[in-house]
Amino acid sequence: MRLARPLAVTLFAALSFVGIAAPASADPAAAGKYVALGDSYSSGTGAGSYGDSGSCKRSANAYAQLWANDHAPSAFAFVACSGAVTADVLANQVSAITSDTELVTISVGGNDAGFADVMTDCNLGSDQACVDRNAQAQNFARTELPGRLDSVYTEITNRAPNARVIVVGYPHIYHLDGSCSIGLSETKRAAINGSSDVLADVISARAAAFGFTFVDGRAAFDGHEICAPGDNWWLHSVTWPIDESYHPTAAGQRDGYYAALTGVTG
Repeated sequence: MRLARPLAVTLFAALSFVGIAAPASADPAAAGKYVALGDSYSSGTGAGSYGDSGSCKRSANAYAQLWANDHAPSAFAFVACSGAVTADVLANQVSAITSDTELVTISVGGNDAGFADVMTDCNLGSDQACVDRNAQAQNFARTELPGRLDSVYTEITNRAPNARVIVVGYPHIYHLDGSCSIGLSETKRAAINGSSDVLADVISARAAAFGFTFVDGRAAFDGHEICAPGDNWWLHSVTWPIDESYHPTAAGQRDGYYAALTGVTG
């Protein structure tokens, strides 16, 4: 997910606030072709080391790249891109999937539901404005997102009917009743986490309908959200560049997502 660029300067000026251990890999067996699809949570935005990927911000520290490094797939297509919505995945990413693809990972849906606008409204508006904007996003997720996900999942299945598909979900952004004494109110934090819950429910249900495996980001990041005690957070709060705000750090990609993914794949 990515915060909309026109809001960057306004949001930055307005804001004043401000692991799960990866299992040891003893020479894992080589794998078949692996294709990594999705949005910024899969591209690794926020984790640094983006190489020549431009605005897609594909990080060398992203869970997909870490998995490829350790498992030596016969081919690896890393096409996830910051800001991607389901239509972008269909138009620009799924073509990387071929009939010999054995593994596909994907996170998508948060941008469709308007995550960037949610975070902007919650940072700049009142408690009620934040609650209302989250309610709109949750309604979209329940009513419109399932059909969009089905279109993506159908295309993946058609292109590689024998591939294992792992759908990666989003974490809770905040640890409630946590260590932060400034920043968003607890009401706003709870509303944002509620949207993560709705996304998880919708995405996991559609993944299950297609026989895909769902990796729950809330469990993967549990105890390491923003405001978690001990300040061992695996998510950025507000950052500069602004589009890395509310995204996993390098530690979050490694100790959160990568650890959870290898817990499923070995």
